[in-house]
Amino acid sequence: MSAWRFLLLIPFIGTLWVPFYNHALPAVFGFPFFYWYQLVAVPLSAVIIFIVYKAES
Repeated sequence: MSAWRFLLLIPFIGTLWVPFYNHALPAVFGFPFFYWYQLVAVPLSAVIIFIVYKAES
């Protein structure tokens, strides 16, 4: 197992550890933190997966 695969833990833990982002503030454009954190997590996860894919291929 490559060390690059440990990067995949970032989106995994970041989205499954709900108490970390279960807040209303700070709000961005009227969206509570709970929602915009999840919206940012999706493309960020895709970028991390792409980096791991390129590093291992």
